[in-house]
Amino acid sequence: MLGKWKNVTSRDAGEDFFFVAEMQNSSGVSFGVADGVGGWVDSGVDPSLFAQTLMYHAHRYAQHGWAGEPEIDPTQEYEERERVEGWELTPYKCLECAYHGVLRERLVNAGSSTACLISLNASSGVLRAANLGDSGFLIIRSSSVIYRQPTQTHFFNCPYQLTKFPSNMVPSAHFADQPNQAAQYETKLRDGDIIIAFTDGLSDNVFTPDIVAICSFVARSGGSEDVQAQMMANRIVEYAQVCMRERKKITPFSREALREGLYYRGGKIDDVTVVTAIVRETV
Repeated sequence: MLGKWKNVTSRDAGEDFFFVAEMQNSSGVSFGVADGVGGWVDSGVDPSLFAQTLMYHAHRYAQHGWAGEPEIDPTQEYEERERVEGWELTPYKCLECAYHGVLRERLVNAGSSTACLISLNASSGVLRAANLGDSGFLIIRSSSVIYRQPTQTHFFNCPYQLTKFPSNMVPSAHFADQPNQAAQYETKLRDGDIIIAFTDGLSDNVFTPDIVAICSFVARSGGSEDVQAQMMANRIVEYAQVCMRERKKITPFSREALREGLYYRGGKIDDVTVVTAIVRETV
């Protein structure tokens, strides 16, 4: 069951983007989030294009990939087994393919983005993830966080990022990270687990216990799992939007700034993208 935030009232999609795709032969589900780096505005570049194109290509590849090894019926003839389409596609491989897709796009002259890609294997219940930068995900089990993806940063407020440079710009080592630098993770999921993928508009403004509390409250409110997944995403984003506008509130971003010797109070205004998934075991 998947839920994702959609701001349908705005004509501006912002600099974040996401995708959700059913993988080949219903072998699993792939989803991801990306956050375009806003600093490109100073160079006359639309920061949203890179993130949107990256997620477009990730979606395109994920649809044709298997969440695990392609399932072949051993009773079939050899020729029939050879006709099984697709290949196993890990989130890391999907990220790599999507990035090279962006590099080939003529309409994307330049840009950068963080990215977090996740696949859920419908047969084995295995989650696999690849994360580059300060987008990320967490897994909630029985109202406790059993895993949260650590961020990757070069220094404070400068995350790892995939980049496409214009032809007239000399690449900077700090901003030319590659897909092979993405952190990879794999674990077996259980019935009832909640997976939340997010951009830093959430993690900079909302502490993890508050995310867990929101999910627990929604779960207790009842409703179908589809409704619950969507409601969790909605409520988390709404709370993040409240926190980022509070000027006196202590937030994860202000606390991290203090650790760096910087004075900053309140939230950080930013786009927020959240994709939620609730795991259900079927017989």
